Amino acid sequence: MTDRIETLWREIYGTDYPERFEELRALLDERSTQVDYAPEETDWYQTGVVYSMYVDLFADDFDGLVERLEYLDELGVTIVWLLPVLESPMVDQGFDVSDFTSIRDELGGNEAFLEFVDAAHDRGIKVVFDVPINHTSDQHPWFQNARQSEDAEYRDYYIWNDDTEKYQDARLLLKGVSDSNWTYNEPTDDYYFHRFYDIQPDLNYRNPDVLIDMLRILTRWRVAGVDGFRMDAAPFLWKREGTDCENLPETHAILKLFRAAVEYVADGTVIIAEANQEPADVIDYFGDDDECHVAYNFPVMPKFFLALAENDPTRLTDELAALETLDVPDDAQWFTFLRVHDELTLEFVSPDERQLLNDHYLEDERWSFRDGEGISGRLYNLLEEDPDRVLLAYSMLFAVEGTPIIYYGDEIGMENDRGFYEEMNETLGYGDSRYLHRGPFDETRKTSAVTGEDDDAHAIWSGLREMIDVRTNNPVLFGQTPTYSAENGVFVSTRVHDDRTATIYNNVTPEPRTVDGVKLDGYEYVWDLSDR
Repeated sequence: MTDRIETLWREIYGTDYPERFEELRALLDERSTQVDYAPEETDWYQTGVVYSMYVDLFADDFDGLVERLEYLDELGVTIVWLLPVLESPMVDQGFDVSDFTSIRDELGGNEAFLEFVDAAHDRGIKVVFDVPINHTSDQHPWFQNARQSEDAEYRDYYIWNDDTEKYQDARLLLKGVSDSNWTYNEPTDDYYFHRFYDIQPDLNYRNPDVLIDMLRILTRWRVAGVDGFRMDAAPFLWKREGTDCENLPETHAILKLFRAAVEYVADGTVIIAEANQEPADVIDYFGDDDECHVAYNFPVMPKFFLALAENDPTRLTDELAALETLDVPDDAQWFTFLRVHDELTLEFVSPDERQLLNDHYLEDERWSFRDGEGISGRLYNLLEEDPDRVLLAYSMLFAVEGTPIIYYGDEIGMENDRGFYEEMNETLGYGDSRYLHRGPFDETRKTSAVTGEDDDAHAIWSGLREMIDVRTNNPVLFGQTPTYSAENGVFVSTRVHDDRTATIYNNVTPEPRTVDGVKLDGYEYVWDLSDR
């Protein structure tokens, strides 16, 4: 494995910096002796159900999250994806990290976090968290040092230019929120580069110290028991003039090195690519089973909503057929979702699909994100507060290949929180529609969902629990690659293992339909598990 790490290092830096490579080798050797936890199964990411949440909004802090583990266990969650928990001024809900080694004090700090990790592991729940590997907060000590002088110790940890003309082909990722990739720095009379908010300067991976420090951070948390890392903003690590600064070969080499390094430290550690790209580009983040173990299936997400908007599953089946032509390694896995903490992304759909989705789902202009390239909003709101359609959408999610993600609160039909949205935008000074669906967990609605006092919330909660239970109790069957078809307005997914078959019928039309002798009412789903 050390030979593999050295080969990747040379792909990035050539034969330069031999002393830095020896520093990396020593770091990994030391970390490998410190690990005292490893999962029993190294392919845990290929099964189960993921629950994604902001700890503060879901449970106040890690002590509260320990108490909520029983709720997650009852739902059937096997993997917890913690949205940013590292120290941050919280301008971008924690994606602006000011200290990669510390859990935020208001969440309980490192001690409370480690107690939570142990409690989660005791219940068989894996823990994944976000590491924004592309950038830091402008409050990070590295940047605070770098911006003061051209001779500063950490100056080369970031990207600087005398004007804003460099990297002109790099697209704006936050249209309407941040309208330039460059921001002026008065102390040195020049500009620093950023792909997201202006308070998130991009790191400079041309400097090997950046890569070593990032591996120092990742392996530190792996020793602490973290099972996997979501590599936030993975496609943007390497920049080159004359390109769009995305998906470059060096970026892939860095991610492969990350994987090789964390696997050297401990088996069962998972690297997750957050790569919202065209399908052919997303697939590259699996490498040859040597890059990221997991990629988010951004391409299929909007197709669920297209199927429901048009009452026609063919756009979904067409996308799934296209994905089947791509060469996904055997040990790789999609993480699939209907909604996450970001928007319903319309970035890579066709212009006519984007228009159709905006026309159908953009109920309020305040839901618009990135000048029409995304729609914010809770799943319940997007689907017109109809529990039947919410459950149908979940049924389609469970019907496709991959490990499904539930975004906190969607399991009880939480609604957009306009008050939180207005408060956050006023406080932070950014017009970010995503705060509509990033509000505090609705404890009252949760109680009503569990007890049955709220019909809609209870229907979603109980229906989703039933789906999770079936999936969990049939792991081998649901681990099979499905075949898909669109028949008479019904999306059909079939999995086969030995003499057992699981067929999921999803009627995306408001009218009754019959397929294979199975009768479905409008917006109804049927799961048929049988012996052949």
